[in-house]
Amino acid sequence: VVALGIVDSEVGELFLFEATSDLPRQAFLLGEMDGASDGVPDGIFLTHAHWGHYAGLGALGRESLGADYVPVYAMPRMSEFLRENGPWSQLVDLGNIELKLLEADRRSAVGAQLQVTPILVPHRDEFSETVGYRIEGPNRSVLFIPDIDKWSKWERSLESEVAAVDIAFLDGTFFDGAELGHRDMAEIPHPFIVESLGLMSSWPAEERDKVHFIHLNHTNRLLDPNSPATRRVLDAGCHVARFGDRHGL
Repeated sequence: VVALGIVDSEVGELFLFEATSDLPRQAFLLGEMDGASDGVPDGIFLTHAHWGHYAGLGALGRESLGADYVPVYAMPRMSEFLRENGPWSQLVDLGNIELKLLEADRRSAVGAQLQVTPILVPHRDEFSETVGYRIEGPNRSVLFIPDIDKWSKWERSLESEVAAVDIAFLDGTFFDGAELGHRDMAEIPHPFIVESLGLMSSWPAEERDKVHFIHLNHTNRLLDPNSPATRRVLDAGCHVARFGDRHGL
């Protein structure tokens, strides 16, 4: 399930962006990369209160790891949602997690070498606001936006945001509008891959090369690296994020 992991090998710090149902395995794999024994994240950043993006916090609780005050970085509504609703409130009450409040467009120093800035994006905000993140390491920076309704609804210029970073992990949930024949796509809006490629077609090649589509639905033909859909993305000068990809910061 979609997540971004960061390993700072110099100081042995591990960070996760998203708390998915695969959190235990993802945290363990991060720990293996750095030779850490427990793989407990030194911080978890949440984007919003949709099930696949925060449900993994449960693995930190009494019934599982029984973690001690793992920092969980979240926006105000997301923090309130966790604090006021069970079973997540128990994680707070028992000290399994420690909520760290974020503010939109305000850069926070995290760990020894990271700077993280939350960026509000339009999405189905039933229980919380939704953010992406700009992540800055010692040498390179990343834009991480796994969920957004449509690029046209965003008050920011996607091209300008991508131009400001070295790598961009962007919402690639659905390839096109015909992908879910039994669902009204207006109820689950995301930028279709074909729409994003059209938007980016006028960008310079070096800007398109930064783009890695992420957050692929199980129906998305991009999951097959040999599909015509994947070839279309590559021919357009962009990339499809794959499990285990590594990028230096």
